[in-house]
Amino acid sequence: MFAYLRGTVVGHQSEGGHRSALILEVNGVGYRLLVTSHLLRQYPPSAEVVQIFTHLSVREDQMLLYGFASAAERDLFLRLIRVNGVGPQMALSLLDTLPLPELVQAIVSGNTRRLSRAPGVGNKTAERIALELKAALSAWRQEMGLTTPASSLPTEAIREELELTLLALGYSDREIQAALTAVAQTSTLAKNSDPEAWLREAITWLSANT
Repeated sequence: MFAYLRGTVVGHQSEGGHRSALILEVNGVGYRLLVTSHLLRQYPPSAEVVQIFTHLSVREDQMLLYGFASAAERDLFLRLIRVNGVGPQMALSLLDTLPLPELVQAIVSGNTRRLSRAPGVGNKTAERIALELKAALSAWRQEMGLTTPASSLPTEAIREELELTLLALGYSDREIQAALTAVAQTSTLAKNSDPEAWLREAITWLSANT
């Protein structure tokens, strides 16, 4: 029904966990959009006009409007909720835990360990998501330009070590993936570089950007 809404953010409503609401005023009408906490931080209340992509969920007892930063994010949300056992709240949790390219990569590569880090996602659900979506998302991510520079990223073993260390330091999955992607794009580190060098670069980036 609604492809997107364009208006000004006039308020936030945090309901705990990954359930947050953003109030968007469009031509004098306030729309309540359920969004990720990441999107909530991206759009603080402001007079600036923003565009948010939407999906209207109609149930017998209620209508819920979901908001997304991009059409690609909304598309992945719709694909996720079609998987048996994955509801809208779990889909938002997945979108909030990992940046979009990293979430798609985790599904395509069958990395259930990374998927199950999202609150509410168990190993069996992660396996089901990867099994049902990896083939379709492999081609879809190319169309959407969501591929990551895998050739410049560290090996999986080094990456796992880095993620565990950074998680222990209090950084979120989303912050960690953003840091590793940024470091891979801007540094001269080789793919099989020393993990301590990657860690130093990642912490430097996180200190400057979080």
